[in-house]
Amino acid sequence: MNSGRRDVQPPAGPAAVPPGLDPLAAVRRDGDPPTDVYLTGTVFLDIIFTGLDSAPVRGTESWARGMGSSPGGVANMATALARLGLRTSLAAAFGDDMYGEYCWEALEQGEGIDLALSRKIPGWHSPVTVSMAYEGERTMVSHGHEAPPPEHAFDGGHAPGCPPPTRACVAALVPGRREGWLGCAAGRGSRIFADVGWDDTGRWDPTDLADLEHCEAFLPNAEEAMRYTRTDCPRAAARKLADLVPLAVVTLGAEGAYAVDARTGESAEVPAIAVEALDPTGAGDVFVAGFVTGTLADWPLADRLSFAGLSAALSVQEFGGSLSAPGWTEIAAWWSRVRACDTGAAAGLRRQYGFLDAVLPAPDGTAGPSGAADAARPAGPAPLARAVPTIGFRRPA
Repeated sequence: MNSGRRDVQPPAGPAAVPPGLDPLAAVRRDGDPPTDVYLTGTVFLDIIFTGLDSAPVRGTESWARGMGSSPGGVANMATALARLGLRTSLAAAFGDDMYGEYCWEALEQGEGIDLALSRKIPGWHSPVTVSMAYEGERTMVSHGHEAPPPEHAFDGGHAPGCPPPTRACVAALVPGRREGWLGCAAGRGSRIFADVGWDDTGRWDPTDLADLEHCEAFLPNAEEAMRYTRTDCPRAAARKLADLVPLAVVTLGAEGAYAVDARTGESAEVPAIAVEALDPTGAGDVFVAGFVTGTLADWPLADRLSFAGLSAALSVQEFGGSLSAPGWTEIAAWWSRVRACDTGAAAGLRRQYGFLDAVLPAPDGTAGPSGAADAARPAGPAPLARAVPTIGFRRPA
């Protein structure tokens, strides 16, 4: 890496966690795998334009009032997990260009993500996505080429073909393609959490979800869930998906989220937090990361949904995908403000998020209701890295 660059701000992964806070502390045991979550996929260099009044019009030039650059693609999920204190391992391909160098440095040094299973490919350029945010939505244009295959194809024994033992894996299902490593990971005891991409073919064939047989949880959005289940209600879709996977979670956008646990028969629905969104890029990934964290920590179903929704709500108020993800310090600061606010809306949030009192650390490092305000004080962890307009800043000579 070029030591003269200063694109990456101080470490924002483990260092961003208030002292004493490990979300899995209560469930860790001797002999547990060293990694909490493994994931694999494509890392993009994201360039995000915000502050557009409307979609670009053909034949005209549009000026954005804001711009940021950050790692994207699977980096959104990896960063969100690491910022919540989970020991995260990412297997991905990186180009040997400046974009790839920046993304590697931002993830490994800036976020504390384990890239031992990732690889750098000479002569392969990094995929790039340009995202334009306006009217609470986004439009994206991407370019890239398939990375050369890894040295070890899936053979049941080699990563990224098959990950090492880990508490959980997060998988992005692709319509029409089976992910052979999921069965291997599940057989090693990993809990598999899956979401799915948009089906550009328009088939929405339920047989494309065959990999759910290896999964513990499936987290599509409402439109995806209804199309795969041929239903016209996202809650009905969740109940139908619960026939395929132990835990079906459907995100409802501004309405919140709904989940069904097929093992216990329990269902839960939580409202969304109303915020003014700057950029929704990566919000779905942050939601999944929050839900994975709560699930591995054995929180009640409704608390997991609430925490996932809070994490996503905080992320859309910042630029970019990966670097918009909140850390525990930001979550604690939000909770401190809610506790201090004397309004009916705040009272409702205190009822919904009261479980945070038992999660956030007290000044002596223990959990407790006094911890929220103290964990939010600025004297401590470095600020989280954020998307910046350029990756080309250098230190003075």
